[in-house]
Amino acid sequence: MANAKILEQKATVVSEIKNKFENAKSVVLFDYRGLSVGEVTELRKKLRENGADYKVYKNTLTKRALDELNIDMNEYLAGPSAVSFGTDELSIVKVLSDFAKDHEALQLKAGIVEGKIASCDDLKRYAAIPSRDTLLTQLAAGLMGTVRDLSICLDLYAKEKENN
Repeated sequence: MANAKILEQKATVVSEIKNKFENAKSVVLFDYRGLSVGEVTELRKKLRENGADYKVYKNTLTKRALDELNIDMNEYLAGPSAVSFGTDELSIVKVLSDFAKDHEALQLKAGIVEGKIASCDDLKRYAAIPSRDTLLTQLAAGLMGTVRDLSICLDLYAKEKENN
């Protein structure tokens, strides 16, 4: 039978995993096998720049934490898995997806985005969405074009009224 101290340590890890899943806005499971130490360091740096990090937990402990949260991701927990926790919905999906393009060893498995389980294909679609800053810039550019056109129309209308 397992030692009480070991059981306590495992319970602490399960609690930590559960806490991270509850507090993260997005979570991505991925296979990291085949990455060199330098590549892992580069990935950690990119994730930290976007307010995230990743950690490798035993699948059995991750499954136990997910069971306590009533999340069924057991099919994605086959083989070694790293888990990345993000502070916003899409930044870690984009970072990991871009990193996977350059490093074939990294394979996305699944994730949780906006509280819903996302398959690998879903994660790829999320990664294609422009960043928040890009979307705001596009919105501002569209609004500026409309305002410019309105000002031109009003100016032409005012000149027409002056001539009459």
